[in-house]
Amino acid sequence: MLIQRMMWIAWPAFLVAGLLEILVFACVDPQDVQWFGHPLALSRQAVYSLSFFAFWLLSMVSSGLTTLLSASPFEINRCPVAVDQRPAECAKDSCC
Repeated sequence: MLIQRMMWIAWPAFLVAGLLEILVFACVDPQDVQWFGHPLALSRQAVYSLSFFAFWLLSMVSSGLTTLLSASPFEINRCPVAVDQRPAECAKDSCC
């Protein structure tokens, strides 16, 4: 289930990062980008790559928060320990 959720986060974020890359660099030349008033000493391809991964990371954070907020209370509060090994603090009615 964890791998499936990770794909729910990573794949849409990948698509959004690609779309953002197209939209941003249709309007901005990577050689014109400056960092704190200084031109970047990177090639165009390096700027494209770094910005794609930055867009992907931000999109993954957004998708991850959406996935977290869409989880049911049962998923968040369930006890991860087997029934016969549960500590006393783990309530029996909230753990399945």
